[in-house]
Amino acid sequence: MGPIIIPSEYGYVLATAVISGIFVVTLGASTGYARKAANIPYPYVYAERAEAEQDPKKHIFNCTQRAHQNTLEALPLYNLLLLISGIEYPKVASAAGLVWVAGRALYASGYKSGDPEKRHKGDFSYIGLFTLLGTSIYTIYQLLK
Repeated sequence: MGPIIIPSEYGYVLATAVISGIFVVTLGASTGYARKAANIPYPYVYAERAEAEQDPKKHIFNCTQRAHQNTLEALPLYNLLLLISGIEYPKVASAAGLVWVAGRALYASGYKSGDPEKRHKGDFSYIGLFTLLGTSIYTIYQLLK
């Protein structure tokens, strides 16, 4: 096996990773604002169910917090696939990454509305994620052959 050559277009991949990071930070900030508005003290991760059912601000906080947590849960796999697939397919990886970010933004926006069913507007993020998965698998195959 020869050396891995990083194409100059890998800069698109890195830019997409930075955009993803900025998105996650802004999502965290919105969670902080919702926490403050709902008067939920640290270290509590969520408002109790009974409180959230009585106070719309606490319900919005719980929804905002869940959108943030779910995105953080998906982020390591997304980043790994983005960086691997970008070795062989930097422009495709970047485009797929941006699709994932756009989908996650709609997911979070819908969830933060207080109606968790609206999170499904962002389900198209899976198109980006599965594209990254496929191109990552093929990149690994190319490296191993």
